[in-house]
Order: sequence, then structure tokens, then C-alpha cells
Amino acid sequence: MGEEGGLEDRHLQGGAVTPAKPRNPSTTRVAIYARVSKGDGSQDEENQLLELREYCERQGHELVGEYVDRESGRKGRAERAEFARLLRDAEKRRFDLVLFWALDRFSREGIRKTIAYLQRLDHLGVRFKSHTEPYLDTDNELVSHIVLGVLSYMAEAEAARIGERTRAGLARARAKGKTLGRPDGFERWRGELARMQEEGYSQGRMSRETGLSYNTVKGYLRRMEAEAQRTTT
Repeated sequence: MGEEGGLEDRHLQGGAVTPAKPRNPSTTRVAIYARVSKGDGSQDEENQLLELREYCERQGHELVGEYVDRESGRKGRAERAEFARLLRDAEKRRFDLVLFWALDRFSREGIRKTIAYLQRLDHLGVRFKSHTEPYLDTDNELVSHIVLGVLSYMAEAEAARIGERTRAGLARARAKGKTLGRPDGFERWRGELARMQEEGYSQGRMSRETGLSYNTVKGYLRRMEAEAQRTTT
């Protein structure tokens, strides 16, 4: 896990440090990202890694690093250490292409967050490729702008759907007479303030015993008085 041999500018040979071979600038530097959901040994990331390595070899790419997480894809970068390292190395342009088995191996945080990661890679000048999903491939410059355009549309469409669901939920709640937003502090303290008022508490004492500011107590009492007047008229 976390092999970075290709990222070094030198290597060990026979116990001596010797310069690494000069890199062909036309060769694509690839970082592999693999993930399994469980770290108890019941799932093996090698099933993904073997084919991804073979793909790099067939294409003549230079494999410069492997990043492997054994965590749920629903966890964010803060909880997936290797995923976070992958993004940091992308910012340093240590590779040209991120290769993963399938999009759900890359991330399962939801479409908007996942697409944001892919767009971030593109912004950094790093391409990405899903080995089992040919349409998720920006390694082909002829179609990369189409892929990114579709992803951007999907993110916007998902945001719109979330907004529609939120508005529909609020409308249903209002129709059922539910109070939306933060609970009104007035409703919480109404009964207690009424009791204190009946017992002759001053507004200052009400403030001290409830922890409410003097002006808040004064405002609540005014509301209570106004409601009482509306009830009697």
C-alpha cells in the first residue's frame, strides 16, 4: 500500500544509490487507486490491482504509485488516508492519470461529491480513467471535454433534484401544520414566565432565574399581553 517507487528520482541497486533512468516525457505517469470496504482480510484489493497493473503495462504507461484504502467509499478524504494522499500528490502533479477499477471504488460519497473530486483532478491537469466504465475516461483528449460536460450537467441536475425534494418536504410539513425552522424560544418560556408573573416576580428576577436577557423577558411579556388582548376582544 502506498508504493511510490516511481516517484523517486533515484533507486537502490546492489546496496549503492544510483541515479534512476531518465523518464521519457511522452510516457504517461499513472497512479492506481484501489479500495475495498473491509480491512479484515475478507476482501482483497489485489483483484483490482492485478488488472490495473496489467493495463498500464499493455499501454506502455509508467506506474508511479499505488494508493489503497480499506474503508467504506462513503467516507470522505479525511477518513480515507490513501485517497487524501492521492489528492495531495495530484496537486503536486506527481502523475498524469488516475486509474481506478470503477467509479464506486473511487468514491461512494454521492454524485455531487464524487464529481467534484473528478473535476478537481481535471482542474489540476490530471486525467482519470475507470477501467470497467469506458465512458469515464478523460485520457482520450478528443472526448474528455464531453465527459466533463456530462459530469458537470449531472452535478447540476442532482443539486436541482435535492432542492426540489427539500422544497416539497417543506411544503408537506407546512400543509400538516408543522412549525419549520428553529423552535421559538417564546413558546418554550411562555408557561414559566406566566407563572412567575402570577407570583409577582419582577422582570429583573425573571431574567436572572431563566437566564434570558432583560430585553428578551420584556419582549416575551409584551407578546403575552398582546395575545391576551386579542383573545378578549
